[in-house]
Formats: sequence, structure tokens, C-alpha cells
Amino acid sequence: MKVLDLQCRQGHVFEGWFASEDDFQGQKQRGLVQCPLCADDHIEKRLSAPRLNLGAREPAAPSALLTPSAAPEGGSLQVGNPPALPPALQAAWLDLARKIVAHTEDVGARFAQEARRMHHGEVQERAIRGQATPDEAMELLEEGIAVMPLPLPAAAKETLQ
Repeated sequence: MKVLDLQCRQGHVFEGWFASEDDFQGQKQRGLVQCPLCADDHIEKRLSAPRLNLGAREPAAPSALLTPSAAPEGGSLQVGNPPALPPALQAAWLDLARKIVAHTEDVGARFAQEARRMHHGEVQERAIRGQATPDEAMELLEEGIAVMPLPLPAAAKETLQ
């Protein structure tokens, strides 16, 4: 399996999986390789690092974002991948996700602890993002600390960087 980083004329970057380089070239010549965001079929390969499968990894916890708004009363936290969206909406979502990444600090697995420290005034408030388990996110909401889950597929995470 060959995993390629691809880009269309509009600058959308995405991942493509092919059986071989010949398979990619053949599909491209037949117009079968298109941008998932704008359907452009003028696709170019980008430089990418090889992917090495060295063993199974544990599933990643969902990302969360601290927001200044109050937590919804009686609301439930739902985690998972969003449903398929029309290309224009996907492009808008990707643009928003890039802005969030650009204007927030990634605190990684320390998200819940850092959110609590800000909530209790131990550190200055700032926009953060990171990982929290569903239980940690629910506890933060119950404590009055607003969080917003951002389920990002692996390809989107790579595209944002």
C-alpha cells in the first residue's frame, strides 16, 4: 500500500492510498483522483515521509478545545467523527480548523489539568487545545469548565500541520 500526500490547484492537501505508483498514475490519467473538498482533478504529489507500521497503537483520545462560553445544562457530550459533509462545507470546516490550530496552544494530554488551572485562576487564561478522555471532558463540563470536542481524523490532523 502506498500512502501519498496530494494537493489540488486550490491548495487543498489530502491523503491518497494506492496499491502502487503505477496504480496512482493510472487512476490520475483516468480522472479518478479528485480533491475531496473541491472535486478538482488536477492533482499533484507533495513531499511526504514514509509511513512505517511498527505495531498497533492505542486509539487516540478525542481532542477538546477550551471555550469561554458556559457548558450546556443537561447536555451530553458526544464524541465521534462528524457525518460526511458537502465539499464546500468541508472546505469551510478545514479553514476553521486551521485557524483554531493557529490561534491555540497545544497542551496535549495535559488538557484537563491545564483547563482546571485556568478555571481556578492558577495560571492566566488562554486558548488551548489538547486531548482529554470522554470521562475527563464530562468532568470538566460538570465543574463548569466549557470544552468543545473536535473529532479530527488522522488525515485532517496531518493536513493542518
